[in-house]
Amino acid sequence: MKPDDAQLAAKRAALYVRMSTEHQQYSTSNQRDVILAYANLRGLEIVKDYSDDGKSGLNIEGRDSLAQMIRDVEEGKADYSTILVYDVSRWGRFQDADESAHYEFVCRRAGVSVHYCAEQFENDGTPVSTIIKGVKRMMAGEYSRELSTKVFQGACRLVTLGYRQGGTAGFGLRRVLIDGGGNRKGELKMGEHKSIQTDRVILMPGPDEEIKTVRWMYQAFVTEGKLETEIAASLNAQGVKTDFGREWNRATVHQVLINEKYIGNNVYHRTSCKLKKKHVNNPPDKWVRKEGAYEGIVEREMFLRAREIILARSQKLTNEEMLEKLRDLFKQHGRISGILIDEAEGLPSSAAFGNRFGSLISAYKLIGYDPGIDFSFVEENRRLRQLRPDIVASVRQKIMELGGTAITDDATDLLLVNGELRVSIVLCRHTQTPAGSSRWLIRLDAGLKPDITIAVRMDFTNENIQDYYLLPALDMTWENLRLAEANGIYLDTYRCDSLDYFFSLMERFNLEDVHE
Repeated sequence: MKPDDAQLAAKRAALYVRMSTEHQQYSTSNQRDVILAYANLRGLEIVKDYSDDGKSGLNIEGRDSLAQMIRDVEEGKADYSTILVYDVSRWGRFQDADESAHYEFVCRRAGVSVHYCAEQFENDGTPVSTIIKGVKRMMAGEYSRELSTKVFQGACRLVTLGYRQGGTAGFGLRRVLIDGGGNRKGELKMGEHKSIQTDRVILMPGPDEEIKTVRWMYQAFVTEGKLETEIAASLNAQGVKTDFGREWNRATVHQVLINEKYIGNNVYHRTSCKLKKKHVNNPPDKWVRKEGAYEGIVEREMFLRAREIILARSQKLTNEEMLEKLRDLFKQHGRISGILIDEAEGLPSSAAFGNRFGSLISAYKLIGYDPGIDFSFVEENRRLRQLRPDIVASVRQKIMELGGTAITDDATDLLLVNGELRVSIVLCRHTQTPAGSSRWLIRLDAGLKPDITIAVRMDFTNENIQDYYLLPALDMTWENLRLAEANGIYLDTYRCDSLDYFFSLMERFNLEDVHE
C-alpha cells in the first residue's frame, strides 16, 4: 500500500450503534450525532454504518450487525481502520467482561481500532485507559444484573397485589386492563400489551361457553374418571379449539387441570430465564403467589380432587412399577427425556420420578439408561447443598462463642455479622480438566453485594474441605472466579487453611477487660 493510500485508509471509519429499550439518551439518532461530531473533530470519514435496533447487549446472539462487523474485520473485508461507538455500554453489557474485550481484541488484531466517542478516556492502550475501560465493562454488565433484580422484585410485589405478570390468560380466562384506580378499561386480546405504565393487568372469567368447557373437563376427569387423552379426543370431536386455535392433546388438557389460576390464584416465577440464560424450572418453594387474587372459574374442592388424582398416579405405584414403565418408554422411543415422560399416557410425571428417586438422573441409572451426558455434577452439587447449612451453622456458632452476633438474612442467605458485615459463604466444587488439572469455580453473588465472601474449596472427592479463600468485595471485580491449584500472589494472598484468621477479626471484647 502506498503512503497516500495508507493515510487515506487511516481516515476511513465505520460507526456502530445499538439500542435496546432504554432511555432516549441511547436512541440511535442521538448516538449517531455524538459519533459524527467526534468523527468531524478527528477528520474521519464514515464509510460504513452498522446498527442493531431493539437488541439487548447481554450477548452477541441476535445482534446481526455487530456479528457482521466482526466478520468483515476478520475476513479482511473492512475498508476502514477505525470503529466508532458511542460508549462502552453500547458495545455491549456482556455479563462476562472478557467477552466484550475479546471482540475488541479481534478488531485490534486485524488493525482496526475501536473508539468510544462519549467516554472521558482515550482508548489508546495505555495502562490508565485499560483500567478505566475494564471498570466500565464491569459497570455495564452490573447495570443489567441490578436492573434484572429490580424488575424481578417489582414483578413479585405486583403479583402479591393480584396483578398478572406476563403470559397468556389461558382457555376460559381473559386478560383485562385496569387503570391506577382499579377501574376496568377493557379486554386485552392475544398479543396485545398495556401502553400506559401505571395500568395493570388482571385475569377475569372468559366467555360462558369456555367456562362451561373448563368445568366439564374437571368433571370428566374427577367424577367420570376420564384420562387427559380421552378428554382431548372428546373436545376435538366437538370442534373445540384451545386458546391458540389448535387441537387439544394430553399436555394441553393436563395444564388446565393443574394450573391454580382456574381457582383464582396468582402464581409467578415457576420458571425463570434471567439475563438471556437458559430457562430454569423453579421448585414450588421459590414460586411467588397470591391466593384468591381474582375470581376463579373452578370450585376449589374440584381442583384439589383433580390434583390428588394426578399425584396418586405415582403414589400408588411401587418403585419397581415406576421403573418398569420408564423402561417401556425407553423401548418405545429409544431415548428418554422429561418431555417424553410428561407426554406419555399412564406414566407418572417427570417431577414424580424426581421426587421418588431423588432426581431423574437417578431414575435413569436404575434402569441402565445413559443419556450420553455426564451428570455426576448434579449429585455432587446436591451433596454440597446439603453440606452448606452445617458449615454456615458452625461459622455462626463460632462467632457467637467469641462474643459476636451472626444472623442469617432469609431473603439473601447472607450472614449479618455483628450488625455491620455481610458475609456470603459459597461452596466450590472440585473439577478436573481433560489433562487432569484441578479447577474450582467461585460464584461471588455480586448482585447480593456481600462485604466478604468465604469461598470453601472442596478436595478432589468433593466430600472434604481443602482450604478457604477470604475474598473482600472491594478487591473482587468479577462475578465468577476460576481457580487452579496455584493462582498467583494476587489471589492466593486470600487463601487460608482454616477460618481462624476470619474468626479473629470477628471476635468482640468487653472494654472493661481491656487494659492499657
